[in-house]
Amino acid sequence: GRLERLQRGVESLGAGDLTARVAVEGRDEVARLANSFNRAAGQIEQLVHSHKSLLANTSHELRTPLARIRLAVELMKDSVDEGRKLGLEQDIAELDSLVDEILLASRLDTVTEVVNEEVDLLALAAEECARYDQAQLEGSVTTVRGDLRLLRRVLRNLLENARRHGSPPTEVRIAHTAAAATITVWDAGPGLSSTEFENVFRPFYRPTTSRNPSGSGLGLALVRQIARHHGGDADCSTMADGRSCFVVTLPM
Repeated sequence: GRLERLQRGVESLGAGDLTARVAVEGRDEVARLANSFNRAAGQIEQLVHSHKSLLANTSHELRTPLARIRLAVELMKDSVDEGRKLGLEQDIAELDSLVDEILLASRLDTVTEVVNEEVDLLALAAEECARYDQAQLEGSVTTVRGDLRLLRRVLRNLLENARRHGSPPTEVRIAHTAAAATITVWDAGPGLSSTEFENVFRPFYRPTTSRNPSGSGLGLALVRQIARHHGGDADCSTMADGRSCFVVTLPM
């Protein structure tokens, strides 16, 4: 029984529960093994926590020099070639976006509670699609409970990913069953090969077929992280016509 409880503790830690510990029972080899496991688990938890704190604090501190660089570019705009100024502004915007996404990813790692408010996914998708010239929306009124700001980021990242790496028009479909709501996004491009369906959700990964190297490489990773933060998931799948699409599932 003690070995089985120890095994469950090891499996919980391996599944990502860094708080997993086991009771130390007796004074024999099994008890010493339980003690060793608890020490190792504590060290791993502290190491991961320190890493996340360092990442969040570093990202936060980057905001100040970025603001100074932006100000410097504005002050010297009359003495710098317009093309070079535009390039600097684009670089600053990309850095700012990267910092913002790293900070959001760090917060999602450390906060387990989800804001519990009613969100109309169809209305939210309509607002986000309106920001793009060639984005088309279909679906039915679908209400879920969650964080409006984070769910907006899901839709925005999916639309931005299609704009950067796909071909217009971008299609968005909102649907639901009794158990779950789905957000499906695809575009007129050829899409991804099935070998890259999982890779695209890795941080900083860019498909070899991408026609646009810009972006932070964190957008789709954040989509999946936010979906799982809400108890759902995000995947890439193949449609009936052979093209790929992104599907976000959220509990109703």
